[in-house]
Amino acid sequence: MDIVVPDPVARVKRALTVLGAEDTVTVFDSKVPTAAAAAATLGCDVAAITNSLVFDLDGTPLLILASGAARVDVLKVAAQLGTGKIRRASPGFVLEHTGQEVGGVAPVGHPAKIRTLLDESLAAHPVLWAGAGDHNSMFSITYDELHRITDAKEMPVR
Repeated sequence: MDIVVPDPVARVKRALTVLGAEDTVTVFDSKVPTAAAAAATLGCDVAAITNSLVFDLDGTPLLILASGAARVDVLKVAAQLGTGKIRRASPGFVLEHTGQEVGGVAPVGHPAKIRTLLDESLAAHPVLWAGAGDHNSMFSITYDELHRITDAKEMPVR
């Protein structure tokens, strides 16, 4: 019997392949919508979970790939970027720009490229886990490979 993969997860799997990365998507029986839930399910450090957080920067999306161990300091990020106020995006804004729901957003597989920042503290972990498009899916990747496939700007975000 074939497992039906939800469209957002299928888009992430396709994006990984198109970008030359390994398709390591794992679908879990239980939901993993938070870094703590994902770390518990995976048996890894919460700091190795890569949260894909979408922010609203003057009406355009900004994706910050941040360690699950800490909150993003939006004032620090805005100062480094030289931009105006960065606001947490609404669930509707996130869905519109990523095609994925909050709690399952992946670093890739969006309808259009999103400006992306990468939390440099994630480099301390040999293996990272990121959302794969829904609340039940994650994929593993190295920091360098995540940086390559997202073309993200590396910076401290906390």
